[in-house]
Amino acid sequence: MYTIVTGAAGFIGSNIVKALNDRGVTRIIAVDHLTRGDKFRNLVDCEIVDYLDREDFLDRLDAGAFDGDVEAIVHQGACSDTTERDGRFMMDNNYRYSLAILDWCLDQEVPLLYASSAATYGGGRVFREERAHEAPLNVYGYSKFLFDQVVRQKLAVAGSFNSQVVGFRYFNVYGPRESHKGRMASVAFHHFNQYSNEGKVRLFAACDGFADGEQRRDFVFVEDVARVNLFFLDHPEKSGIFNVGTGRAQSFNELAVASVNACRALAGDEALPLAQLVQQGIIEYTPFPADLRGKYQSFTEADLTRLRKAGYEAPFLSLEEAVPDYVRWLSTHA
Repeated sequence: MYTIVTGAAGFIGSNIVKALNDRGVTRIIAVDHLTRGDKFRNLVDCEIVDYLDREDFLDRLDAGAFDGDVEAIVHQGACSDTTERDGRFMMDNNYRYSLAILDWCLDQEVPLLYASSAATYGGGRVFREERAHEAPLNVYGYSKFLFDQVVRQKLAVAGSFNSQVVGFRYFNVYGPRESHKGRMASVAFHHFNQYSNEGKVRLFAACDGFADGEQRRDFVFVEDVARVNLFFLDHPEKSGIFNVGTGRAQSFNELAVASVNACRALAGDEALPLAQLVQQGIIEYTPFPADLRGKYQSFTEADLTRLRKAGYEAPFLSLEEAVPDYVRWLSTHA
């Protein structure tokens, strides 16, 4: 039996493949779309049995090549560019493709774990997995929202699924194996590179009622994300749509301080508080971009009530705990 991971050469997908390997799972079929060939590096230290292009995979799925031979599908493949304006591409790539996998999994009674997104919530202040709080600000968020809606609708009609279906609304994920994402990589990644190259990091100035650098996000380390996925693989009786974040919003200032001081520690320099970092020009603020107004989440914080009720009890790492490890990893994988 195979475990299939789509988006396997991507950021979260490759971390899940590695986490599966660490527990002895190697019969993994990796599915991705290597138009950016450098993503292969994310799989170099991973064990898989085969690689398939995303289109080839769907063709084989439809042809019955995997009938009766799949343990689970962990569907992480998607275009995650929140600035992408080609709605036809986004809906075909994220929504229609996911529908085809969902229909196959329901027909074959194969567990499906898939990536949703906190982008489904838009600019609201309540981040609970309920329709009343969902209002995406961009077509990426809409593509994820619409697929979640289909899952809900199918569940409402059927009453229950014969196999597991789990959607994960990822908040702001950061960590190893994201460098291929370029400008869409995490803020933590960009802080490391800005400080390494220029000796300073840049944050947005005041906006949406938040002071300079005080916009707040729920930053979640990718190792925690992988652990949540493995928990649900271990509990195929549990289905639903769940937030995956720390449950605690932290400011961009806090992230910048953690990133800079982790870099300084590598150089043998002492840690500095925010006020000194700003005073010395190590942290600076730039005007908020006009083209992001009305499209930017200045605050996110996962409501973990449903995740905890489902039995996931492990704590999530804070920025202060995880960023130093990530910076050390980046310093050896430049």
